[in-house]
Order: sequence, then C-alpha cells, then structure tokens
Amino acid sequence: MRTVQELNQNWLFSKTAKNAPAMLPAAGEDWEKVTLPHTWNAVDGMIGTPYDRGAYWYVTSFEAPSQPQDEGRTYLEVGACGLRGEVWLNGEKVAEHVGGYSAFRADFTGRMKKGTNILAILADNTYDEKVYPQRADFTFYGGLYRYVRLINAAKSGFSLDEFGSKGIYIDTDPQENGAKITLRAALQGQLKDLRISAEIFDAEGKLQCEAWSFAEEKTTLEAFIPDARAWNGVDDPYLYKARLRVVSFNEVVDEVETTFGVRTFQVDTEKGFILNGQEKPIRGVCRHQDRLYLGSALSKAQAEEDMQIIAEMGANGVRLAHYQQAQEVYDACDRLGLVVWAEIPYFAESWDEDAHASGVNEIKELVAQNYNHPSICFWGLSNEILMTNPDQPKMIPCHEDLQAAVKSLDSRRLTVIAHEYNADWKHPLHEVSDAQGWNHYFGWYRGTMDDLGKWVDEYHAAYPDRRFAISEYGCDCVIPYHSDDPVKMDYTEEYQVLIHENALETYASRPWIWGSFVWNMFDFASYFRREGGTAGRNNKGLVTMDRKIKKDAYYVYKAWFSKEGFVHIDGRRYFERPGETTTIRIHSNQPSVSLYADGALVGEQQGAHTFIFENVPLKKTGTVLMAKAGEWTDTIVLRQAEKSETDPFMFPGFKQAMDAKNWFEGVDDIAGELESVEGYYSINDPMSEILHSEEAKDVIRNAITAVAERLVPDVLIFEGDTSLPLSEFLSTGFRESLIRKNKVQALRRMHAALSKIKKA
Repeated sequence: MRTVQELNQNWLFSKTAKNAPAMLPAAGEDWEKVTLPHTWNAVDGMIGTPYDRGAYWYVTSFEAPSQPQDEGRTYLEVGACGLRGEVWLNGEKVAEHVGGYSAFRADFTGRMKKGTNILAILADNTYDEKVYPQRADFTFYGGLYRYVRLINAAKSGFSLDEFGSKGIYIDTDPQENGAKITLRAALQGQLKDLRISAEIFDAEGKLQCEAWSFAEEKTTLEAFIPDARAWNGVDDPYLYKARLRVVSFNEVVDEVETTFGVRTFQVDTEKGFILNGQEKPIRGVCRHQDRLYLGSALSKAQAEEDMQIIAEMGANGVRLAHYQQAQEVYDACDRLGLVVWAEIPYFAESWDEDAHASGVNEIKELVAQNYNHPSICFWGLSNEILMTNPDQPKMIPCHEDLQAAVKSLDSRRLTVIAHEYNADWKHPLHEVSDAQGWNHYFGWYRGTMDDLGKWVDEYHAAYPDRRFAISEYGCDCVIPYHSDDPVKMDYTEEYQVLIHENALETYASRPWIWGSFVWNMFDFASYFRREGGTAGRNNKGLVTMDRKIKKDAYYVYKAWFSKEGFVHIDGRRYFERPGETTTIRIHSNQPSVSLYADGALVGEQQGAHTFIFENVPLKKTGTVLMAKAGEWTDTIVLRQAEKSETDPFMFPGFKQAMDAKNWFEGVDDIAGELESVEGYYSINDPMSEILHSEEAKDVIRNAITAVAERLVPDVLIFEGDTSLPLSEFLSTGFRESLIRKNKVQALRRMHAALSKIKKA
C-alpha cells in the first residue's frame, strides 16, 4: 500500500554552497537550519528594495523505505519550488522542474541506497528568459515554500507521472433522479490480472455506489449516485468523496482518495454566470498568496484562514492570481463554496520557445492537479498579455497552444484571459478563449469611477456575444490617510469605500457581467512600488498584508453579500476631525440603523448597505458613537481636532503629485520636429548622460508622474539600459503602457523642459 512520508523538518539551507552535497553538512556559518515551508525573500521581497534573486541549496537526509525497491515505486513530491528546481539524490541530479507554483515529482525508484540518503534541492528564482513569469507587479519568491514529501507505492498502481497529480479525473452529469459519475484513471506498471474499483461516499461517510473494471493504462469507470445533492456554491457546498483502489487478487496494492462535487455551470451573454440552472453572478476577489514578513511560505492554517476571511465577507468567488496556489486553498474553496478562476503566471515579456513549452506544461499541471475541485470553473491562460506588444506574431499561436492544452485534459470548464484596459477591442486574441475578463481601474489610474458603468455598457453593446467579467478593479488605500472630501489618488480609506460602493452599484444592474473580482483581497508585495508613503507594497487590499486590519471597504462587501448580521461604523482611524460636527458613514446588511452620540439618539434610517448621518456632534474630549442595527452594535470614539497648520491624515505625497500634474499642464507643446539645442539636454540624449543632472531627472519624473496619475518610483524610471536615448528608454526601463496614449505629447513636453537645462 501507498505511504507518504513528510520531509519538512531538519533542512539545512545555504546561499554559499556551489554544488549539491553528497554528504550531510554540519549546521554553521554556511548552512542554516530551516523548516519548510521556507523562502529567503520573506522580508526583502516586500520592503521596497531590490530583493535577493539567486540559486540556493537545501539539503536533508532520509531513510530509504523498508519496502524492497524492486517491488515498488518511490517518488519525491515537491509542493512548489520558486521559480525553478533541481532535485539531487546522493550527489547525482535526478530531476529538474521549470515553474515556481505547481507541484512536481522526481522518480527515486532504484536510485536510493539502503539506510540514509542525502536529498538536495536547488531553488532558483533568478531572472531567466526561459521561465515564466518574466516580469510582473508582484514579488517572485524563491525557496521551497510549500512542502516536500516521499511517496512509496507498489510497482503497479495509479500513475505518479501524470503532471504531478493523483492520476484521477472525475466528471459529473446530473440527471433527473441522480447523477452519472465518470471516473478516469491513469495507471502505470504491470497491469495484467489487476482490477480497479471506485467507491463513492456522501459527506457523512455513507457509501453511495461502487464500480469495478479491468485495470488499463487509461481506465474509465462509470457510477451513479441516486438523488445526488448538488455542490451549489456558498448556498450549499456539498462534497462527495471518491476512493479508488487497484486490486491484485485479494490484495489492495494502491489507493487514492479525492473529494468532488456534482454541479453544472454555464456563462450566458445576457444572464451571466449560471450555477445548477440558477443565475448567480460571481462577486469575488483576487488573492495573492503572500503575507507580511512570511512571503509565500504560509502554513496550511494560514492559507485556509485567508479563504475564511474571504467567505466571511460574503464573496462567492475568487480569482487565484496570478499563478497556481496551494492545494489547501482549492480545498477550502470547495468547502466554502467559492467559485474559482485559476490561472498560470503568463505575462507579456518573452516569446522564447522553451519558455512557451514550459508555459504549456504549467497549464497542464494546473488542470491535472486541480481537476476534481468543483469550485474551479475557469482556467486562466494569461494576464494583460497585450500590454506591451499586441502585434507580436507569436501571440495567437501561443494562446492557441494553451487553449488546446487545457481542452486536451478538460473539455468542460471555460478558459479565460484577463485583458488590460487599453487592449484593442478588435484584437483577434479575444476570440481564442471561451470567456474574457477586463482589468479596469476607473477613478484611480484613469478617468472617474462613473466611467466604469459607461465602459461596460459601451463594450456590451459593441460585442453582445462576448462573455466578459471585470477581472480587476479597485484603488490603493493606506489606513493612516483620511479626508472629509476624498478624491482620486489621496490613498484614503474614504475614497476606497466610494470606489467599491460605485462598483457594486454598477454590477448590480448588469447581470451580464458574469463576474467581478476586487483587486485585491489582501495587500501584497511588489518590490518596486513606492505608493502612499509605503515601499514594496501594493495597497489595494481590502485587508492589510498582516491580516490584522479589515479596511472600511471590506464592510462595503459584507453589507451587500454577507448573511451574517452586523453593523460597522466607518472612519474609526480618522479619530480626530476638524469642526464641531462630522458626517458618519455606516455599513450594515440590516434594513434599519440607529446612531447614538454619548447615549443620545442622533437618528434612525431605513435603507440598504450604506447609511449616512450628517451633523453628528464632536467634542474635544471625545464623543462616543454607537450604531445599532437589530441585535448588532458597533461603538467608536471620535474627538474634535485641535487647530493645526498641517493635516496629519493627508498623504504627504498627495500635494507633490498634484504639483507634478500642474507642472506638466503648464509646459507648452512644441510644433514640428523635436530638434536638439547645442549644450542643452533633449530626449535624444542617452539616459546615462541625463542622469548626471538632478534637474533633468526631475523633468522626467514629474512628466511621467503626471501622465501616469501617480507617484512613479525611481526604480521604474531609471533602471534598464541607460545607453539608450530617453525616447527609446521609455519602452524598456519604464512600463510604456502607462503613458502609451499620451506618449507623443509627453515626449514633446519633456523635450521642451529639457531644452532649457544646460548640460552638466
């Protein structure tokens, strides 16, 4: 019978070792004791500095399984190794894997010594044009950040070479009096005289049905569950368990188990997402897998806690961006009823043939390893791939390969691509995937929040036959910042609330938007960002990166979707406010809310989701505010602020950003050709020369800041090949998409300002 030995303890880690050790080294200066999960970027990947991207060794020892090797199979399974891994056994290389987010296996059969064996794994997150992701707006953690285990199995049984999966695929077809269950199994070894059985149990452990067949390399069994209960999302996430066995005469030689659900789904161009025949639009979130000062090395409990926080908010779906995530995450989605969009880390950078082959393998691993999760309804092929080079000739063929790879394993679920807002509506890539998503940040990076409704209406009118979702939306929020008059780019909690209130109102009246996914559920690491006074963080989360504080916008969603009663007073971190009165915003899923100030009733309102009370009194000594909604209450204390020349609740960089926009608008356009002036800077000068002048650097910084509508970090503007002229450098050292629509105007205005600065 199959056994599994966890190998997560007693590891040694080295950044100085050059080769795989054939003997177990001693802990000391060169070798640090670590426990899995582990990443060496737990801190430096999120503090705003270039982080350590290297190739480093892990080593441990284990005892060879007692079963004779000629009578069994032994495989090492690695949960994830960022971004590339090599497995070495007793000083010899056994396997290599490209892709930092999926599980993979190394065949140790016949390679182990009796007794103690030395296992070494090289984890490599250095930049490599043959490894996806290439570049993206998140940190690429290195390390063995999930688990490592040893699987010992009989010589014949379920395949251990099936893309790192359990080797079984379960499909369900609900019928009037039950559900037909089709089970496909991949087997390996000598299968003559072997049988395979499948038993299906309900959630209480009662056997529902059983099926048998002769064992073949690809075996199909059919079973039937009478009066089958549907997996019905958050309303009833009912799960069955399948246990499959390989039997030799009177002996079970291999056994695997998996849970699954009985459900149907479809996406209609007018009715949106339909689950088991009922219209249920997905109102979900996106999730990155890292935590503050832990990086991606999360425990099983921490990963499950993330999904619980999402479910408690009332969301019914999650886009697991931008890569395959831990099995416990998908398991939790199954149990909680969250509909999942799962995807691979494919972005617009390299078109290397080896990288593409690895990408195709990554999506096959994603599908095979997660096939039986009823929560998964969508496989994501890529994200914002049209951003930098939409005319790349390999664009369509590469995506057709990914589409074919998915369909070769799974013909039932839908594929989807997330598009950046500037993507051409007519681009042929939109016809490759079954559905599509659009990443839009109206009211933050572009336009106003009201433009969201205008855009979705125009797009739906232009392409009524396309099935589309809003795959990203939101804005940054840093919790010290607050305002009575929140505006775009001020990073306040109040503005984030307005963005999300507007979005939910927009989606509520448009059922044909089959899904919407907040960017992001949790703040996450992106090493190059400098926004809102923070470094190395993307602050668009509804919850802080340490999971300690739920921002006010979290309760916007809870008010709309949670079935658990509550009331929440916004603005508790805006604890000192100017003036003798203030406006109080409250969120609740109850139909009536009352507000009390120092025990006196301020007022009572009937409504839904959001309740606003104006002219609430403030005292310098503090006012106790209590909101009451049914049996639920919430209490905070606010006080009247002392007069001050500065606003301690304003983001200091907000004024700087506004000044940059004003500067940009005040520079005259230049008509005709952009000619250089002798002895003065121009956009035709190499960046390396321009960087000698702080004044010239400020011109570039201010101009790009103004166009991008945010403070852009120096690491984005001034990294790259500085031998290039500024006019070319913007395509390599800076994300050109942020200024693409205004590129000519931006260059002219920069040229006008630079031509007035004498060369250093």
